[in-house]
Amino acid sequence: MKKILALVCFLVAVAACATQPPGNKDTMSNANKGGEMKSTAAPSEADIIAKEKAGWDAIKKKDWDALGKLLASDFIDVEDDGVYDKAGSIASLKDYDLSDITYSDWKMLTIDKNAVVLTYDVNQKATVKGQPVPPGPYHSAAAYVNRDGEWLGIYYQQTLARTTPPPPSPMASQPMKSAATPGAKMADAGSDPVADEKLVWDALKSKNYDGFAAYLAPNAMEIEAGGVFDKSGSVKGVSMFDASKAELSDWKTVKFDNDASLVTYTVKIP
Repeated sequence: MKKILALVCFLVAVAACATQPPGNKDTMSNANKGGEMKSTAAPSEADIIAKEKAGWDAIKKKDWDALGKLLASDFIDVEDDGVYDKAGSIASLKDYDLSDITYSDWKMLTIDKNAVVLTYDVNQKATVKGQPVPPGPYHSAAAYVNRDGEWLGIYYQQTLARTTPPPPSPMASQPMKSAATPGAKMADAGSDPVADEKLVWDALKSKNYDGFAAYLAPNAMEIEAGGVFDKSGSVKGVSMFDASKAELSDWKTVKFDNDASLVTYTVKIP
């Protein structure tokens, strides 16, 4: 089965997932040759960290032109109050005054030769309209893409870290289900990233946690208020809440390149 998830990032109200649709890469490359990105050497983790820090420096200096030059035109910012485009994200920062920031726990995940994801923690001293904001730490994720030979930010998310007691497991007295119906075959991922993401939620809603795991790439990661989790941690986490009545809406897709896309959507769980 095609593994469709390279990245899993869940927020309380908004989720964002990078998916890799299947297909003949050579055929896709030929079909899109006119708009194909220039191939460059993959950036090092240090290169991407430097770009991310440059963005924060621009925010601290309120140099919006410099910040804008670091971001792709289709950049999106996933926050707890919604999803912002490039213009909306920069506008929302103008009341934000950052005086100090520290970073830790940098990690880079390569999606493909033209896309990477960076995760890290941030502690900050800042105000919004004169009111102090929580110092953190914030679990953060940023994605960068190669656009015509230049690596630009295309996605940002941050989640305020907090420790909360785990919810009671609805499966506490039952083993995880290996399939919704004995012998049933999991649906294969296709070329539509939204449809693929809905397959993941179909597995969650039916409490088919083995099926959920089968859709995840080995290097899948999930960002929550409680931390950044690998694939096994993500599977364990979703088994501890009931998603059977989850409502999904406000779907949006941002294309990283010919082989990867980012999907954002709102999740409501009664």
